[in-house]
Amino acid sequence: MRLVQLNVHPLKSGAVRPVPSATVLARGLEDDRSWMLVDADGRLVSAREAHATLHVVADTPATDPSVTGALRLRAPGLADLDLDVPDGPPVGVRLFSLDLHAVPAPEADGWLAEALGRSALRLVWCHDPAERRLQPGFSAEGDHTAFADAFPVTIASLASLRRLNDWILQRALEAGEEPPEPLPVERFRANLVVDGDEPFAEDQWEAVTVGGVRFRVAKPTSRCVMTTIDADTLTTAKEPIRTLARHRLMGGKTVFAVSMVPESGGRISVGDEVRADVLSRPVAAGR
Repeated sequence: MRLVQLNVHPLKSGAVRPVPSATVLARGLEDDRSWMLVDADGRLVSAREAHATLHVVADTPATDPSVTGALRLRAPGLADLDLDVPDGPPVGVRLFSLDLHAVPAPEADGWLAEALGRSALRLVWCHDPAERRLQPGFSAEGDHTAFADAFPVTIASLASLRRLNDWILQRALEAGEEPPEPLPVERFRANLVVDGDEPFAEDQWEAVTVGGVRFRVAKPTSRCVMTTIDADTLTTAKEPIRTLARHRLMGGKTVFAVSMVPESGGRISVGDEVRADVLSRPVAAGR
């Protein structure tokens, strides 16, 4: 297998930022999901609620060397907004069921209101990723991340995506629907994209080494309505959830790709060899 794509998402639910190489830290890829949007009560606002967040391009020096501050925000019709690391006191924020702390960047409030057409939005920065513990039973003492949904790193397989797109086409034809365009891998917002193995071979992975960096596989990545949003048109549809529910149901959740935790740090690059350690006991997918 080879690493064929690397993605960083400095702003949670912001535009995917492909990079040729990335630094792996204990908390995940450098700057991945270090920033997020919250409402007036401090609760996460993602593209699930505000689809236009997918059109906000957030870059850091890790994703674009021309960025000289901590974060640059871009959106259609607006001037760029350059931000430094905020230095105010941390405030309480809510990420799903998790109570965390983050530092607000109030300089972005007006810009975000214009970009997203929604008031009372705040941008916050994860000043201490070590505060964020991971799901018990699937993590070790000291594992942590910033504002990712569940785990530091997600890895997806193009072979699996090709199989999923075949299933989606088959389902559409069965229903007498217009054949859809294949879903792009970006729909799943994975950090690492690999190719060169069998479809869904990742179900059996216990650990993955990319270049010289090793990751421990935590669990399959559950999928929600976020994957049904077209990042270009911001429209929603039934796929891929409809087809995943038929073919990729585990523990009552639709899954695609797997979540991982770094076991070592270092630099990884597109083109790196990817080696997987396989579980001795097979994992079954489906109902």
